[in-house]
Amino acid sequence: MGKKRCGRGDTHNDISEEVLTCLEVMMKKILIVEDDQSIANLQKDYLELSGYSVKTVNSGSAGLRALKEEDFELIILDIMLPDIDGFEVLRTVREQDDIPVLLVSARAEEIYKINGLGLGADDYITKPFSSGELVARVGAHLKKFERMKERFGNGNEGSRIQVRGLEVQKDARRVFVNGNEVILAQKEFDLLLFLLQHANRVFGKEELFERIWGMDAMSDTSTVTVHIARIREKIEEIPSKPQYIGTVWGSGYRFIV
Repeated sequence: MGKKRCGRGDTHNDISEEVLTCLEVMMKKILIVEDDQSIANLQKDYLELSGYSVKTVNSGSAGLRALKEEDFELIILDIMLPDIDGFEVLRTVREQDDIPVLLVSARAEEIYKINGLGLGADDYITKPFSSGELVARVGAHLKKFERMKERFGNGNEGSRIQVRGLEVQKDARRVFVNGNEVILAQKEFDLLLFLLQHANRVFGKEELFERIWGMDAMSDTSTVTVHIARIREKIEEIPSKPQYIGTVWGSGYRFIV
């Protein structure tokens, strides 16, 4: 039997369930950057069957052009591309946008995964993988991104950010843990807020130092390590098992949502 397209059920209940699913993904546009056309077409078919709008391009430069011309909710990005590799495309994307990026590659070596996650990828999928797994991961990352946007608002600097028991008041520069105020030093607050506003994205020590302290971090990344440790002591129930600021070994730190 062939697969049913989104919204076509055989019974009233099927239709109701599928329509609800379709409403969740309706208008979600996905960009696939993949030089193997057969793989790109297979991914496109399964995503379209699930109700997504999909555009495919076969090179890094074409992917960057597409991102300038159209808005997308998620990118599926191959690493090994014929012109600009996926890492360089990802680096360019992250300078402008926080949309979910799923890296795909036949390279299973850990260094590739570390590099990809360190540059800000939301996921790394090793080929070969099932189309069902891809669709599931796409849906999960889109839902997570929507929750983040709802939670963190649209950049209103006067708003509060609440993540589990942690509350950060951006305008008042105050932090509460389970209703109790904790006092953070200026740079501790700046570092926590930066990671929080870019939740789930991994930042290396050098980039964090440059972003928060505004200077070349080549010689003193230990400053970041010290500040992360101090923040954890103040906001984590068990600093050695953090639930807010996690360490991605070999890459850096991320705020966990």
